[in-house]
Amino acid sequence: MTDTLALQLRQLSSAEDFLQFFGVPHDLSVLNVSRLHILKRFYQYIRQEPKLPENNEQALYQCYRALLVKAYEDFVKSTPAQEKVFKVFQDVDGHQHVSLQSLKASLPARPQTTTA
Repeated sequence: MTDTLALQLRQLSSAEDFLQFFGVPHDLSVLNVSRLHILKRFYQYIRQEPKLPENNEQALYQCYRALLVKAYEDFVKSTPAQEKVFKVFQDVDGHQHVSLQSLKASLPARPQTTTA
């Protein structure tokens, strides 16, 4: 990544900042519900991209913009619970199952008391 674009990206701290920087039109109601999910999905798309442009700041900007649009659109058409970006949504629809046996095993042993 070129230094200029990298420096500009380091200045961004919110989903609104990213969407404005890349000129992505957005609906505030979608953003209010899904802002962290959008940024996480954007990061996932960047990591999955097999060939990010090198030595071409304009091409890299356009690639990042397309990936951000794709991430945003995921949440326009769906919900965070359906998209399952975060682990809490990946664990059986957000429900964690803990058996009684595992709870008992995690308790410290109680000293045996004797009755007289």
